[in-house]
Amino acid sequence: MPKLKRTDEEKKLARGDGPEFVEALDRGLRVIQAFSREGRPMTLSKAAELTGLARATVRRILLTLKASGFVYGDDRLFSLTPRVLLLASSYLASNQINTVLQPLMDVAAAEAREVCSLAVLDGDEVVFIARATPTRMFSTGLEIGYRLPAFCSSVGRALLSRMPDDQLRQAVEHISLTAMTPQTITDKEALIASIIAVRSDGYSLVDGEAEQGFRSISVPIRRYDGGIVAAANIGGHVDRIGIDEMKERFLPLLKKLAAAVQPLLV
Repeated sequence: MPKLKRTDEEKKLARGDGPEFVEALDRGLRVIQAFSREGRPMTLSKAAELTGLARATVRRILLTLKASGFVYGDDRLFSLTPRVLLLASSYLASNQINTVLQPLMDVAAAEAREVCSLAVLDGDEVVFIARATPTRMFSTGLEIGYRLPAFCSSVGRALLSRMPDDQLRQAVEHISLTAMTPQTITDKEALIASIIAVRSDGYSLVDGEAEQGFRSISVPIRRYDGGIVAAANIGGHVDRIGIDEMKERFLPLLKKLAAAVQPLLV
């Protein structure tokens, strides 16, 4: 998840040294994000601890959010209300990528008989913003809003491949390569080489690095001018789906999807 506490340098960078930065809004959004870290109703003290804000500041923010209908609280415990989902639905409704890609993902998922997911880059993580499930099955899959580290996921590497070599190296240097499984690549030079290879291969295949026993294959989703704006993937458990099958069955479907959508994205 994105960091909630900020250093003085990060605060200065966020403001841009300009008068347009609304610090109260920034703090309010950080308090909302804190609920995802705690995973349950929060006390005022816990919210202050997670955000690094003063208790008095957090109290004013929570009471404002309560008055606006985004938070429920009894002065001891606070929790988000369903109205917060309006923020997510506004993004999904206004995002051209979702609107254009969803029908194509539905077709790919039906032909692959597996879940097809779409992700975008958000800092050092990827966040899944759309998914399609074959009608023959119900799958828990990668839900909308689910996050993974970019460096060890197939969608993440497809997205990171859009960076020039110098920018990519700089980005990797600042990422904490924490092993998610015994298979996770944590050597920075090996990771950079793996991401650069995505450019020439046209796809990214990750085998058990983000989640033990799960492999996936992804392709970059490009807009009309060639810029990479998202990544689509199909994955499955290693006991069901082999690497060769991914390349032979799933990769052509993903490439077809990516080619069909490129002229439609501006």
